[in-house]
Amino acid sequence: MRPFDYVRAGDGRQAVGLHEPGTMYLAGGTNLVDLMRLGVAEPDRLVDVGRLPYDRIEPVPGGGVRIGATVRNSDLAAHPDIRRRYPMLARAVLSGASGQVRNMATVGGNLLQRTRCGYFQDISKPCNKRAPGTGCPAIPGEHHNLAIIGHSDSCVATHPSDMAVALTALDARVHVTGPGGDRVVPMPGLHRLPGTDPQRDTVLEPGELITTVELPAPPVGRSTYRKVRERASFAFALVSIAALLDIDSDGIVRECRLALGGVAHVPWRAARAEDALIGSVAGEEAYAAAADAELALARPLPRNAYKVALARNLITSTLRELAP
Repeated sequence: MRPFDYVRAGDGRQAVGLHEPGTMYLAGGTNLVDLMRLGVAEPDRLVDVGRLPYDRIEPVPGGGVRIGATVRNSDLAAHPDIRRRYPMLARAVLSGASGQVRNMATVGGNLLQRTRCGYFQDISKPCNKRAPGTGCPAIPGEHHNLAIIGHSDSCVATHPSDMAVALTALDARVHVTGPGGDRVVPMPGLHRLPGTDPQRDTVLEPGELITTVELPAPPVGRSTYRKVRERASFAFALVSIAALLDIDSDGIVRECRLALGGVAHVPWRAARAEDALIGSVAGEEAYAAAADAELALARPLPRNAYKVALARNLITSTLRELAP
């Protein structure tokens, strides 16, 4: 690990003021420290933002909730209001990593964690995300757990966060502060597809810092989060889903929220599936048609085509589970 300077910020303004080229923000460190050990991240300076006063979960006018960026994942999942009003979010958080990691990891850091693609993490290999212009060896190489939607010739990596999938389904708004002042970034919209610039995971500008995540009042309906993975714990999603379904007394779908994980460079909002379902008669035929509408966008690689069938089955079985 290369030597670096370390400074602890007292508030958000100071943290932003300390940022310069070669600076990275540190909170829980559960992803960044691993990348530093691997030689993937080599900051000149770490600005510790883990003790900034963004550690509260509190209600906001209109029935929503504000979640501070330094709230620990375990505290978020255990919070009574989150468990009662946003169960898909609580379940998503509990699906990630292990209890020990969740005790350290923060909400802001979880949203900004980087892909676990093996080529990205191995500095002996070329990788457009780590070293732009060197190529994407995952495309002809090992890609069984990589993207099937929204990828490009430059990158087929997937975003690893479970929490971000639920926040995408819930229309979260991410508040950031930076050299240009404060702004709000919607979800979906925080994360970006790789295109020809896969080194950029999000739309955040240099020096911008996440301060809070705001959720609107929870939509009416039953919701859940389900995750398919290669082992029972401490594994990233092959495919995951955050889903909400509301059906009226006549069996018509009034509301539907669907977001997928493990399939794209971003938490993937399944807007085509939602549009296909809302206003339709709930049932197996409608669920399958909605899944097919979304997965028509899929462009699987030779060794991850199984994800298309897996995603279809996960969408339909989850909707079936949520139906009254």
